[in-house]
Amino acid sequence: MSSKKLLLLNKQQIQQKIDRISYQILEDNLGEKELIIAGIFEKGYALAKRLQKKLKNISTLQITLMKVAIDKESSHLKANTDMPLSETTNKVIILVDDVLNTGRTMAYGLGLFLNIPLKKLRTIVLIDRNHRIFPISPNFTGLELATVLQEHIEVVLDEKDEEDAVYLS
Repeated sequence: MSSKKLLLLNKQQIQQKIDRISYQILEDNLGEKELIIAGIFEKGYALAKRLQKKLKNISTLQITLMKVAIDKESSHLKANTDMPLSETTNKVIILVDDVLNTGRTMAYGLGLFLNIPLKKLRTIVLIDRNHRIFPISPNFTGLELATVLQEHIEVVLDEKDEEDAVYLS
């Protein structure tokens, strides 16, 4: 594996992806008053916060942010949220992660909501690598990228919004 990093998206390009996805979310949810954006911790949650900020700037929707912490190494669903799942009943949920690779993390995230009646559930990823083992297909994608399994995608989303980038190594 190469030790060199190839810049795929810079700060401005990431923001353009967030802006575009935010407008797609609005179009998909015409007539709704409230959305819950559930970000998979850690980078999916950082992306969800940015989507929430953009959506608040361009709409009158009430946007609730939810943190979803998933044990990605577990062979079965182990997850925690920072709000009761019962508060998502009959609402629109948007599940957000940074990179979709095999689909396991997103499948676990979707599994949280299986026994809850929802209006609808949508999925967002910044980067879709197309190496799925699980039948997961995101509703909204920032960048679809064909990679080999040995390559690694690194998403850097700085809390201070200074050093945002997506690298391939």
